[in-house]
Amino acid sequence: MGATKSDHFTDKQNEMAILTKALGHPARIAIIEYLIKVNTCICGDIVNELPLSQPTVSQHLKELKNAGLIKGNIEGNAICYCINETGFEKIKVFFNGIDLHLEKRKNECC
Repeated sequence: MGATKSDHFTDKQNEMAILTKALGHPARIAIIEYLIKVNTCICGDIVNELPLSQPTVSQHLKELKNAGLIKGNIEGNAICYCINETGFEKIKVFFNGIDLHLEKRKNECC
């Protein structure tokens, strides 16, 4: 069996691609913003906040959870979601590294 494209990159590069890809949809950004705003685990409220159907919101939640950006716990018949700090810490470290590089090279590039 042949190698996949992701086999040619480091685990860290693949992980960052998964994290940032999960943020690549405005509905997912809206979900993250809402979870930050309410600052608690929430269940069905997310569907009421977005102009999307329940199955569509569920799919976006699944993508965010699979990427490690949100956590979900089963409570009765519902799954309650909140921010997964670990996923966002990885993104923060990555972008802080870029920021540090840019500060060092300020105005040195075309």
